[in-house]
Amino acid sequence: MKDLIKFIAQALVDYPDQVQVKEVEGEQTSVIELKVAKEDLGKVIGKQGRTARAMRTILSAASTKIRKRAVLEIIE
Repeated sequence: MKDLIKFIAQALVDYPDQVQVKEVEGEQTSVIELKVAKEDLGKVIGKQGRTARAMRTILSAASTKIRKRAVLEIIE
């Protein structure tokens, strides 16, 4: 899951070397924290949050396959 979000985020931003992804695992839920450069924050979120929503949808579909819930948090 962590690698999937990192791959998508690096494809979207101008500074792919500053993309940081951290995964905090629980028993049934994983929280994936995404941190990007300040200039790239708008690109990751997108207009009206559409890009962020799309990333969450992909993450949800992938996590369903491994039967574990995953939540994406975008850190400023």
